[in-house]
Formats: sequence, structure tokens, C-alpha cells
Amino acid sequence: MQYFEDIEIGAVRDIGSHTFTEQAIIAFAKQFDPQPFHIDPVAAKGSAFGGLIASGWHTAATVMRLLVDSAVELDASLGSPGFDDLAWLKPVRPGDTIRARMTCLDKAPSRSRPGIGSARFLVEAFNQNDEMVMRYTSIGIMRFRNPA
Repeated sequence: MQYFEDIEIGAVRDIGSHTFTEQAIIAFAKQFDPQPFHIDPVAAKGSAFGGLIASGWHTAATVMRLLVDSAVELDASLGSPGFDDLAWLKPVRPGDTIRARMTCLDKAPSRSRPGIGSARFLVEAFNQNDEMVMRYTSIGIMRFRNPA
């Protein structure tokens, strides 16, 4: 994400990749989502997933970090009012490498605040087999570079 003027509807931007480790999956889940299939490899084998998987929130937080590191212009970003349609489509397992991308769906200048606009993005994450593991739509609020 750049300044509002730089956003092009339909533009696709790769935002990076990340490899999940068993240790990181367990550490995240112990703190935020302590279900057996996230924190206990032995118990996870007997779960519907057949093994340890990352919390969906771990996947979402990791994608958010990729987005901030590679796509957010910190001087332009004014945050987000939220997201829609979050879906975890396939489990993320230890050793999986996910890559993420964002596509601008639409954008509009603010009607009430000059110099500010919003854009709606489709954010998708894929594993090393090009299987989509997560997707959501998000709105970014940002400044204009030239608010005239």
C-alpha cells in the first residue's frame, strides 16, 4: 500500500513469505489459542487434522506482519476499520511456507475528510503447493500524498 494516489484498482502485489516452525506454532498457540491440535503434537495426531497445525490467528497475524513490512507506507497509513470474509481454507503445518498477496478491489476518496481515502483489498495466502490457506478482504485508510 502506498499513498492513496498510488493505488491502482486491480493491481496485485506480492507481500512476502514466511516458514512456520513447530516451536513457533506451539509458542503462539500456548499464548493465544491453546487448543490441543495447536500445542501438543501427540494429541494433534489423534485430531481431525492428523497432526499439529498453526492457529488460524497465527496465520492471520503472520500475514499482517508481511503486509506491514512490505506493503504499508507508514507515513500514509491511517489503519483499517476492519475486514470481511476471513476464511482459513487449509491447515498450515510445521515446515509450511506461506506466501501472501494483496489485490486492490476498489478505492474512493473520503466524502467528509479531505486528503484521506480508503481502498478495499483482497488478501490471499498460499502454501508451498500453491494451495490457498487463507483469504480475507480488508479496508485500508490512507493519506493522499498531495492533499490539495
